[in-house]
Amino acid sequence: MDVRPLLLAGAWRAPAEPAGSFRAEDPATGEAIGPAYPICGAADVEAALAAASAAADALAATPPARIAGFLDAYAQAIDDDAETLVALAHAETALPAETRLAKVELPRTSRQLRLAAQAVRDFAWTEPTIDTAAGLRSHYAPLHKPVAVFGPNNFPLAFNAVAGSDFASAIAARNPVIAKAHPSHPATSERLAQLAHRAVRDAGLPPATVQMLYDYDRALGLRLAGDARLGALGFTGSRAGGMALKAAADAAGVPACLEMSSINPVFLLPGALAERGAALAEEFVASCTAGSGQFCTNPGLVVVPDDADGDAFVTAAMNRFKAAPPGVLFSRGVRDGLQQAVEALQGWGATCLVGGTSAGPGYRFRPTLLQVDARGFLRHPVELQREAFGPVSLLVRTHDVDEALALAARLEGNLTGTLYGATDGRDDAAMARLARALRPRVGRLIANRMPTGVAVSAAMNHGGPWPSTGHPGFTAVGMPAAIRRFAALHCYDHVADALLPPELRDRNPGGIARKVDGRWGTHDIEPGAMP
Repeated sequence: MDVRPLLLAGAWRAPAEPAGSFRAEDPATGEAIGPAYPICGAADVEAALAAASAAADALAATPPARIAGFLDAYAQAIDDDAETLVALAHAETALPAETRLAKVELPRTSRQLRLAAQAVRDFAWTEPTIDTAAGLRSHYAPLHKPVAVFGPNNFPLAFNAVAGSDFASAIAARNPVIAKAHPSHPATSERLAQLAHRAVRDAGLPPATVQMLYDYDRALGLRLAGDARLGALGFTGSRAGGMALKAAADAAGVPACLEMSSINPVFLLPGALAERGAALAEEFVASCTAGSGQFCTNPGLVVVPDDADGDAFVTAAMNRFKAAPPGVLFSRGVRDGLQQAVEALQGWGATCLVGGTSAGPGYRFRPTLLQVDARGFLRHPVELQREAFGPVSLLVRTHDVDEALALAARLEGNLTGTLYGATDGRDDAAMARLARALRPRVGRLIANRMPTGVAVSAAMNHGGPWPSTGHPGFTAVGMPAAIRRFAALHCYDHVADALLPPELRDRNPGGIARKVDGRWGTHDIEPGAMP
């Protein structure tokens, strides 16, 4: 069977030793669609590593303006090709074409690339810091090694291995990228890689700046993650997959930037429920079922007071869950994993109120609401924090704020934590106590809104304590902070001005913001200020 080519060393090539092939599937029907794509062998992975390693120094020395030009041109190419990209992504993921892909995700993808370009132009990600008295100057700089990016299944555009935030961040830091496409959307990834390849060529970047492999077996992925020629890896996916890659990377000293599982606890306080319980139920159900629940910020655990207003909220949520159609999941594997997670939660004491089973045609699952009391949760806090990746949430009923605080104290690290309080201030004291308990356990603390939205902003933290990510200082969204994941901190001690990077020299003709002797400014440094 003919298979599609790989993007290696600046050219589209047939795989050297394919270990098999696969086709995408339409999740709505379960039927195979599109052409066959190769499952790579060791020779293809080695070729990508060798080419990227050879290109790393040249890319690190490339003028930032050329990198920014590539990112902007690629963003424009994505916008210009929106109709094709949306059609491909819709066919391979069943995500809504207009409301999700065309209006939200594709514009987000190109905006991320443009924000990365701006961070390159203004040197914001490098954070130039100068101490004239000590004769020290430092900044963030390229790794001089390639970055392997492992893309997820749930964002075929905005987190795609060859277009998303990890990709943009690694390129902005002037590191070659070896993109591992997700097998759930190979045609979408191929089209993005074609646009990226064209932009690389037009920008005059090293040919191996962007390479893409479609799939390979687990052992080969671990071998790649554990290759010391890598400067870092970026991963978005399951905890099991992320921790396996991290173990391999750790053994070789390769930094692993991981975004993994999160249940994103939501605490509903009594005053909020008394004031607007019906509206909160509607907001919760919309958040939990959006995208068939396949968001890393899905509200997977909701803490509800065990009183009359709490009962009314649960009843309203149950009715809406019953009325919602089965959600289409990305693949058979996602569906089967979700079924296992729901059954495991029930095995540890949760009761299924609504749903709990798969449906046809294709890979559908009924919106599912589970419930357990706080005492039951506290008996098995680890097991009942299992992520159920889909339109599923676990309600935990609490008798008072102290019980909610005890629950908060047993939570693992999460991307988000949400508090809903009354507008008249009656919940303020309880919210303050819960906020203090949640703050070290979540990356983003949210008030009075569901966690599913993730704004593309320099102030955004899309990260959190382990096991939501591999490092509490990590964010996968927000330039320039996301770029620094794939950078090295370089320090210069009494080095002559002519040998310094441009942003650390005495003269600052570009008006770069620099921290000089403890103060931010854009001024030049007087010659001779450095001892």
